[in-house]
Amino acid sequence: MRLSAVLSVLAGYIGAAAYTHSEGYFVTFMTGNTERAVLGNFAGDHTLALGAATIIASFLAGVFLASVCRRYWWTNHPHGATMLTTAALLAAAIVDHVLDDRGIGLVPILFVAFGMGSLNTSFVKNGEVSIPVSYVTGTLVKFAQGVERHAFGGGSARDWLGYATQYVSFGTGALIGGLVSLVVNGAYMLNAAVVGSALVAAYTWRADIRWVRRTVRRATDGD
Repeated sequence: MRLSAVLSVLAGYIGAAAYTHSEGYFVTFMTGNTERAVLGNFAGDHTLALGAATIIASFLAGVFLASVCRRYWWTNHPHGATMLTTAALLAAAIVDHVLDDRGIGLVPILFVAFGMGSLNTSFVKNGEVSIPVSYVTGTLVKFAQGVERHAFGGGSARDWLGYATQYVSFGTGALIGGLVSLVVNGAYMLNAAVVGSALVAAYTWRADIRWVRRTVRRATDGD
């Protein structure tokens, strides 16, 4: 729960950084991007539609590459996706600096979307994502279902507390990003996102090492 909360705060902040200092691009909301990609053409805004479609493609590329890395290199580090996210955000900050736009343009946003896709592979069970850190709609559905089980089905607070924590953490990250956006411009928002992601990557790396050591110790004790 603690680790998912940290990653949700990071996802909320990254989403806020991308949205507040760009043309309103979403990097956490692929449902909205899908509608933009389709409906933008009917509204005559083909540029918006194309931008939304390329963001979706970048997001999917991040999920795909992070999944491949997990399969072959991150087997013993289930949260190594944060390192790939940090690299993508660093690339976005560098590209944004080179382009030197007044706001964050589409090209840097594509790198951010790639990083967001990677971040969503942080929790995997049986080859599929078990906790999508930026899928707020699904989190709220599971939260409400957990409350119903607790109230009428004999469940406990454990059925909904984790989802509530994840949702509040995501909103907290968005709030932090919104507050930061009041005092800094787009480039600095991305720079702050890089630093924050690097700190989270270091935290998850240490958490992974502890997890591996505990697993090995239990296996040794069992023998």
